[in-house]
Amino acid sequence: MWNKGESEGLQTLGIVVVVCSSLKLLHYLGLIDLSDDKIEDELEMTTVCYRPEGLEQLETQTNFTKRELQVLYRGFKNECPSGVVNEETFKQIYAQFFPHGDASMYAHYLFNAFDTAQTGSVKFEGFVMALSTLLRGTVHEKLRWTFNLYDINKDGYINKEEMMDIVKAIYDMMGKYTYPVLKEDAPRLHVEVFFQKMDKNKDGVVTLDEFIESCQEDDNIMRSLQLFENVM
Repeated sequence: MWNKGESEGLQTLGIVVVVCSSLKLLHYLGLIDLSDDKIEDELEMTTVCYRPEGLEQLETQTNFTKRELQVLYRGFKNECPSGVVNEETFKQIYAQFFPHGDASMYAHYLFNAFDTAQTGSVKFEGFVMALSTLLRGTVHEKLRWTFNLYDINKDGYINKEEMMDIVKAIYDMMGKYTYPVLKEDAPRLHVEVFFQKMDKNKDGVVTLDEFIESCQEDDNIMRSLQLFENVM
């Protein structure tokens, strides 16, 4: 079994990976730097197959300013000329960032969390609203989004099988060159620790309320949710 420090680290692993994932997408799309003063002049929405709703409307629906939305759209347009992103694109992005592991399953689960309408593609609006939640949302909004990622079958609960699938996907993505070297039964032990902490009434599943309550009791998780609020 792990010592206290290792156990506490495992509690925040999934949360940190979720938040970092949004940064991977931002970095890939070249959206971190806001130094260009000519963004408004360069914004063009006539060369793509799909055009987003008015930025003014998105400004009211997200926690981004119009200027930030312009930067986001320009990067999205450059990398996704069709105006939509699909699961294969997510897999390609994460394969680049995790070359020593297999990120395909984690990219699959993450894409499904972005693809709330389950259409097989994510439009700019859906993409930017998810980023708004992950980077600028309230604690409850961020944790609700993360819960939805873990709730693979969308039945309102996280069971051990779902958590095991997510944990295995994270470890596969990290690859065999992680340090310290992960033990073979690490995913199973991680899931056990997760449920010991999160499953308050010990009924074998974790509800949204249990998940939020447990996360809010963990200072490490709370700090991790605030790490990237000012990346844009």
